[in-house]
Amino acid sequence: MVPKRWARRAVTRNAIKRQIYNVSESFCDRLPVAAHVVRLRTTFDRQQFTSATSDPLKLAVRQELVQLFERALPQGARS
Repeated sequence: MVPKRWARRAVTRNAIKRQIYNVSESFCDRLPVAAHVVRLRTTFDRQQFTSATSDPLKLAVRQELVQLFERALPQGARS
């Protein structure tokens, strides 16, 4: 879920959702079969990330998602 209060522009929210789908694909074989909810909890400020498709935004989102998915892995599946 990417609420409007954390990413004001729809293009930013959609870019973040695409990142979630892409990162989750790389973890799908190691995660247990279940419904997983990824919820944005901090803002992505327009002053810091001026473009919704900027490389710094993509990198920041991807790094955070990889950390979250790593934490969600069962003990035996962590790399």
